[in-house]
Amino acid sequence: MRSGWRLLIHSLLLLIITLPLELATLFIPGTSAGLPFDLLSPLPSLLGITVATILARYMLDRRSFSSLGFKMDNRVVPDLLFGIVLSGLMMGMIFVAEWSLNWVTLSGTALDRFSMPTVIRLTFEALWLYLCVGFSEELLSRGYHLQNLQEGSNTTLAVLVSSGIFGILHLSNPNATLVSTAGIFCAGVFLAYAYLRTQQLWLPIGVHIGWNFFEGTVFGFPVSGLSGFHLLEQTVTGPEWWTGGAFGPEAGLILLPVLLLGTVAISLYTRSRNLA
Repeated sequence: MRSGWRLLIHSLLLLIITLPLELATLFIPGTSAGLPFDLLSPLPSLLGITVATILARYMLDRRSFSSLGFKMDNRVVPDLLFGIVLSGLMMGMIFVAEWSLNWVTLSGTALDRFSMPTVIRLTFEALWLYLCVGFSEELLSRGYHLQNLQEGSNTTLAVLVSSGIFGILHLSNPNATLVSTAGIFCAGVFLAYAYLRTQQLWLPIGVHIGWNFFEGTVFGFPVSGLSGFHLLEQTVTGPEWWTGGAFGPEAGLILLPVLLLGTVAISLYTRSRNLA
């Protein structure tokens, strides 16, 4: 079956599986209480993407699920940790740059509002959310989308199209604009590079998890327009075209030099791998 048909059927499977799961959570006590990081909230998307991709991979692609980039070897943990640390450093650079330019105003920490046990609990709830999001979005975008497009066309077109879809999928987020979509597209290209350099999904998954966690939970920026629990209380006052405003750094020009530095870091980290 051609890759275009496989992608279409996979999308239908994703919709058929995810929609009932999303509806089911509405009837579970506590899920509609307005909590920012309810432990159940990421499960419908996580299960929907995972189950749909497993079915499509075996039934349509006639390949194993692990062949998408889940090889279990001695590089799994280093790739995950490097991705998390790298994205933390990248987000730290954005915060320091904006703070030094007086574009960020600090007003306190989470301990000013919550007790220490509550801060620890909310931090782990946030980490759980971003673990689910990082895995599921990379499985979908750099896993099934990118690799099927690559089989049906070429690597360059596959990266551009899959990153474009990645950006479009974030258009429904709060405060999303065409500029933020372009920023998410650039982030998608960066994550695709992490996959192509390793031919595995562990590195982009680590980058994705770390980026969201440090962006939102640690430094207090909006995560693609979404706000939640954060350790630092801060307000962004700089020019929106640089900072990204209410959507977060992905919608600002400050994203581009940081992605470039991250690309160099990934290139150096993977320089010893024998890849075509």
